[in-house]
Amino acid sequence: MGDDSAMKKVKGKAKEMAGKATGDERMKSEGRTDRAQGKAKGALDDAKESAQGMRDSLKNKGDRRT
Repeated sequence: MGDDSAMKKVKGKAKEMAGKATGDERMKSEGRTDRAQGKAKGALDDAKESAQGMRDSLKNKGDRRT
């Protein structure tokens, strides 16, 4: 997971808890949105990393055949 996605999730959790403590539904909602964006960014980063690994693996297999 990237630092950006982790920070977004932490920021979202903080907003959500602050909104819950103060009764501010908008802040609570913004916090949930930030957390969801952080999770999505993390999943995207993981998928990119996995695709890069697969590409490198296939590239290395091709190099061995020649």
